[in-house]
Amino acid sequence: MKDFFTYFSSSKQTLMLTGIHPKLPMRDKAATRAYYVGQLGFENFGQSDYEGYLMVQKDNIQIHFFEFKELDPKDNYGQVYIRTDDIDTLYRSLLDRQVEIHPNGKLEMKPWGQKEFALLDPDNNLLTFGQSIL
Repeated sequence: MKDFFTYFSSSKQTLMLTGIHPKLPMRDKAATRAYYVGQLGFENFGQSDYEGYLMVQKDNIQIHFFEFKELDPKDNYGQVYIRTDDIDTLYRSLLDRQVEIHPNGKLEMKPWGQKEFALLDPDNNLLTFGQSIL
């Protein structure tokens, strides 16, 4: 029996994994939609509006949200790392729209070769944006 990595790295196998869509907690769907669509420039994804669930997309990514009304944002450790191919333009566009940047997440070069910045959404989910600079 082949292990997971051997199975997926074999040149004879077809690619099975095609994407990943993180699911983050939200307390208030309207507030989450307002932040992601109104401030960050995402769009609603899909034709249906599901109770207690939200899907947004921008370019080639989607983020899903599930309702968690009892969430205490101070105890939320939801995190997503989003890669971009033009981090400087993205950062400037968010500043122009007066989106608050995480106090410890200003745009900077990291020792691991990524240029990154970070935001906190209304429920304290951490969104880190990064671009490989090699």
